[in-house]
Amino acid sequence: MEIVLNNNKYEIIKDYKNAFNLEDISELFTDYFDNFDYVLGDYAYNKLRLKGFYENNNKKATEANKFSYINEYIEKYCAYECRYFILKKKI
Repeated sequence: MEIVLNNNKYEIIKDYKNAFNLEDISELFTDYFDNFDYVLGDYAYNKLRLKGFYENNNKKATEANKFSYINEYIEKYCAYECRYFILKKKI
């Protein structure tokens, strides 16, 4: 499924436990996320949290925001078995 946020196209590449809700993300999504290659959205206490990640070879990437770190981030910083989704920016 393709969506448009801030005039950028995104593909939902993972929607764990049907977490994606366009209304929720539209309220939180700002131009801050425009530069990221991926956006992770997870729900903690029924509130959506967003975090941006870069392709591993992106010059802006640090170890903590490389896409290869996303599974570790989910395990460490998201509630156990929480609902989450991952968006990939389309070029």
